Order: sequence, then structure tokens, then C-alpha cells
Amino acid sequence: MNTNLSGNLKNRMKRKMNRKMNRKWLAGIVLLGIWAVPGRRVAAQTSGGSQQSSAAAQDSGQMLKDSDIELLRKDLRAKKKQIAAANLNLTADQATKFWPIYDQYTAELTKINDEKYGLIKEFANSWGSITDEHAKDMTKRAISVEDQVAQLRLKYVPIFSQVLPGKLVATFFQIDRRLQLMIDLQLNSQLPFVQSQ
Repeated sequence: MNTNLSGNLKNRMKRKMNRKMNRKWLAGIVLLGIWAVPGRRVAAQTSGGSQQSSAAAQDSGQMLKDSDIELLRKDLRAKKKQIAAANLNLTADQATKFWPIYDQYTAELTKINDEKYGLIKEFANSWGSITDEHAKDMTKRAISVEDQVAQLRLKYVPIFSQVLPGKLVATFFQIDRRLQLMIDLQLNSQLPFVQSQ
């Protein structure tokens, strides 16, 4: 009986340490998410939208390059995979079947997110000259991107279910959605409202 209590205590302590480690990873992802938006939006937000400040921000080197953003996105994808691995507790057999599907899912999600980051870049580059029509168009495209992500998740539920039990599939999508929500919250909180241009 004592060995059973000792084993339970060890398991609880291990889970507690894993949660602490995962919180650190999540904090890192959130911090990286802040940097994944072109610097021009910061100047637009702090200057009340003046184009002069945007130009000054570009000249002073605050604008992130596309290559910088791509490196940050790759790092975010790697961190998401590590968090998923730490929280799913897959058997060796499950892992062998799951990770190739995960990589395929991530590749498709990356293509959709290319559109999202393209819209963010377009928003930043158009700051100060966005018309009502352009604003409506960007809004429709942003909602379409969200819809594409939801459709992709729906597509992959049965695919992941072929190699994992339902609880693990649900857990994976919880992790996926939570991480994406955190990143999206950080990105969107850095973008000023369109009407303030």
C-alpha cells in the first residue's frame, strides 16, 4: 500500500513539474507572438496613425523583415509541437502513427496562416490609406481564414481518430486551439482599430 501511495505522489509531482514546464513554453510562445507582427503597426498605434511616424519607424529599423517573421513562425511551430508532445503522453505506437499526420496537418495550417500573416502585413502596409471598401474586403478575407482553419480541424478529426483514441484527439485539438488563441490574442492586441487611422 505504501508503494502505491509513493507511486501516486511521484506521478502527481511529475504532472506538476510538467505543468510548470508547459507554462514556461506557453509564455515563450506568447512573447514570440508579440514579435510576429510587422513593426509598422506599433508606430501606427502609438502615433494615432500618422504616416510620418510609420515612415520614421521604418527608417529607424523597427520594421521586421519577412525573413524574421518566417523564422519566428518556424520557432512557434516547433514550440507548439513540443507542447503537444509533452501533454499528449502518446505510446510509442501512437507516436509513430500520430506525428506524420501532425506534420501534414501543420503544413496545411501553415498555408492558411500564410494568408493570415499576409493580411496582417497588408493591414500594416496600408495604414493611413485604408478605404471603407478595402476594410470590408480585409474583414471578409480574415473571417474566411478563420473558417478555413475550422474546416481544416474538422477534416482532421477523423484522420487523427484513426490513430488515436477520442480523448487524445480532443486533447490535441484543445492544445492546438489554446495555443492559437494565445498567439492570435497577442497579435490582435498589437493591431490598432481600423477606424483610428
